[in-house]
Formats: sequence, structure tokens, C-alpha cells
Amino acid sequence: IKADVRIVAATNMNLLEAIERKAFREDLYSRLNVITLTLPPLREREGDIPLLAHHFLEIFKKKNNKEVKGFTQEAMEVMLQYSWPRNVRQLENAIERAVVLTRGEMVAPGDLPPEVLKAVEPTAQKKILMDEKTIAIPLGTPLEAIEKRVIEETLRYSRGDKNLASKILGISSRTIYRKIEEDRKGEGQKKEEGESKEGLGE
Repeated sequence: IKADVRIVAATNMNLLEAIERKAFREDLYSRLNVITLTLPPLREREGDIPLLAHHFLEIFKKKNNKEVKGFTQEAMEVMLQYSWPRNVRQLENAIERAVVLTRGEMVAPGDLPPEVLKAVEPTAQKKILMDEKTIAIPLGTPLEAIEKRVIEETLRYSRGDKNLASKILGISSRTIYRKIEEDRKGEGQKKEEGESKEGLGE
């Protein structure tokens, strides 16, 4: 039986190094190595990131029945700054996650995976997030209430990631944990006082 076939093989391994380590057969490499095409990693193809991101956005918004129009400028800046060590598959997973989690018409930085956002230089990260999200606080609000509101909104924006919230606010994660615990104790004390007053009223 005669057969006329073409073999297309792909690998993310350096085969020459593998041959030296005796991890790949040299004779097989010689048979396969007729025409070699090298695809650079995604971090070296920055121009492909917006194209791929929008391509995956179209796929996953249809799959999840979401009305997502695109990415905010800040979200795209974050994606362009990230190195994407696991290449296109990692970007694809990140976009799917963002489409599922976003609550608006545009994917924002907070919708991206934490490891993507954390990789951005801290000063730039803080600017990106604060440019994209603002908090309105009425004049005359007590300082303690302002502090509580800012921490709550930042935690909501970081989707509960206290380490990320601490970077955004420029404080330690230990401080955030302490403030949360103080608020819980304060709320518990107010509740007990309210119950005591109700008991006295009866």
C-alpha cells in the first residue's frame, strides 16, 4: 500500500537541547526538520494582543450571552504590560473570565485575573485602577466613615482580593485585615446596644 502524507509537528520544547540531554531522538529530529517555522511567544508579539483579545471577546460574549462591547483603555494597557508566560491559551482563559465576571459593557482591569493585574508596576497599577474607578463621598462625612467606605469599595473593586486592595490603597494587607476586624467588632457592639435598648423599652 502506497501512501503520500505530510507530517506537521509542533512543540514548545527546544529540540536541540533535548537531543543533547538524550531526551529526543536525533534521527527523528532529522526526519522531521525539513521546514521549521518558529512562532515567537506572545510577549514578543505585542501587536497581536489586542487582535486576539477582541477575537476571544466575540467568542465568549456569544457563548455567555453577555452584552460586552470591548475593553476599557486601562484594561488594554494592563494586558499589553503583562508578559503572558503561558501564551495564547492564558490570554484566552483571561478573556473568558473577564467576560463572565464583568458587570458593565466594557471589560475593566478589575475583571482580569489577579496575576495579570499584580504584574503591573505598583505605581502604574494604582493609577490605572483609580483613573478607571472613582468614589463619591458627601462633604461633611466623618473621617472614620470615609476610611471605611474607601476600603469597602476598593475590596469590592478587587473582588475581595485583600493583597490587591492593599496595593491600590498604598497600605499593608495587615492594615486592611485590622480595619475589617475593627468594623466587625463595632457593628457587633452597636447591635448589642440596640438589643439592650429594645429590652429596656419592653
